[in-house]
Amino acid sequence: MAVARRRVAVGLGVAGAACALLGVCLLVVGPIIVKDQVIKNVRIDPNSISFSMWKDIPVPFYLSVHFFEVLNPKEVLQGAKPVLNERGPYVYREYRYKTNITFHDNDTVSFLEYRRLFFQPDLSNGTEEDYVVIPNIMLMGAAVMMENLPNFVKVVLSGALAGLRQEAFMNRTVGEIMWGYDDPLVDTINAIVPGLIPFKGKFGLFIEFNSSSSGLFTVNTGMKNISRVHMVDTWNGLKMVNYWRSNECNMINGTAGEMWPPFMSPTSLEFYSPDACRSMTLVYEQSGKFKGVPTYRFVAPKTLFANGTEYPPNEGFCPCLQSGILNVSSCRHDAPMFISHPHFYNADPSLLNAVEGLQPSKDKHGLFLDIHPMTGIPMNCSIKLQLNLYIKQVVGIIQTGRIKPVVLPLLWFGESGYIEGSVLRQFYTNLVLIPSVLEYLQYIFLGLSVPLIISAVVLLAMSQEKCSLFGSSNKKNSDSNKANQATSAKKLPAVKGTVLREARLGGDKQIFGFRRLQKRVLGHVKDQELGLGTGGLLRKEIALGQEINHDKFSPPPS
Repeated sequence: MAVARRRVAVGLGVAGAACALLGVCLLVVGPIIVKDQVIKNVRIDPNSISFSMWKDIPVPFYLSVHFFEVLNPKEVLQGAKPVLNERGPYVYREYRYKTNITFHDNDTVSFLEYRRLFFQPDLSNGTEEDYVVIPNIMLMGAAVMMENLPNFVKVVLSGALAGLRQEAFMNRTVGEIMWGYDDPLVDTINAIVPGLIPFKGKFGLFIEFNSSSSGLFTVNTGMKNISRVHMVDTWNGLKMVNYWRSNECNMINGTAGEMWPPFMSPTSLEFYSPDACRSMTLVYEQSGKFKGVPTYRFVAPKTLFANGTEYPPNEGFCPCLQSGILNVSSCRHDAPMFISHPHFYNADPSLLNAVEGLQPSKDKHGLFLDIHPMTGIPMNCSIKLQLNLYIKQVVGIIQTGRIKPVVLPLLWFGESGYIEGSVLRQFYTNLVLIPSVLEYLQYIFLGLSVPLIISAVVLLAMSQEKCSLFGSSNKKNSDSNKANQATSAKKLPAVKGTVLREARLGGDKQIFGFRRLQKRVLGHVKDQELGLGTGGLLRKEIALGQEINHDKFSPPPS
């Protein structure tokens, strides 16, 4: 029984030690394996899982455009506050793909990324044939740009505008505003003020957005340093732009806005936006999950479009009186254009109060990025910006009437997308499920090792105790037998010396006497083995003594 217990204890001990060893191995080796797989698959390498995803983004992106229709254009010309009504959204499916992919020896890769947009009637609230009343962007923009020119130039332009029947507000279709319309005003302005408008032909707010690239990006591949993967090295061959008034503001920081280096910390992230002509910084807000995948949410801080008074580092961007808008005229052909959050969210209240019909909301108008921190891959994103035009009365150009200076919202748009379908399943399995299983297994093995080892120790202790009790019992029995032998020896009659001396007499008599003595001794041992006790042993000794005495007096053989 004790041997069986010892065998079971040894088996449990070995099993417990094996579980502990496996748990420790998974605890130490598991994260290393996961990290190694992440590094192999997120760097820009034609052999990595994410390369095809990086090259031709499979995630469905959508561009949603909301127009601000001016309901009281005639009153605005007389100095009234603009009353706005939001129209839309007009939704476009966006496809992104990269071309001219060229790898360089300095651990970088260059590419051009193109976007193609397709109208989605079933997702839109309206059609591209809808008419919307908005400011005449060409006229009002050119008027502000010409404000400091000699009066006779402005008078000439005003006469030309009247001849072309150009007014401060226009009624155009959504498609025309988006993708361009033929406007004789473009040629007229270029004829009167050459170079004021650096383009010809059609004018549209998104005419350069569709089927055109966002510039030549050169980014790090991460093959040598994974912490630099996707970080922009140059844009259009530049390490700094020259749109702004300080070196800090002109710096090209972060990534191209598609992916970020893996193993992110919950602090902040940066990316360069060609649409905003600057680098932008988002800050960590909270942790969460997107369809089971852990994410970090990054949002725009209130300082993103703050003026230099409220946030001194932004002084180089915009010497603006109000916070919450960014003057992008320097990268938009000097047109008086401003960007902001939709509905002037997080902007100076004076901007909101200058118009009617805006209702800023964080949920509707705040931008965010939900990124898987282990890989740096966005799972869900929504980038929202508002395009505004600064309009005012310009002396000498009668078409501007008595318009009070105002930053007037034209439209706001949101680019959104999220991972779904087979891409999401593959991502979840490889980068979430398997690492989670490895993590749980290490704790399961470590947890099992404890009861197994404890059980082995307990069984060994019980086995040792049983052996000790059995050994003590045998020792007591041995001591009892020794005591009985001592008692018997005391009761035996002493053997006469003459008996032994006679036994030693020569010849057969000596041998016979020795055999008798040997028989006596063997009989004594046998009695001990049979447990005859003191009485039986004494009787045998008496009988043996009598027999020896009889031999003593028997005559020797003739």
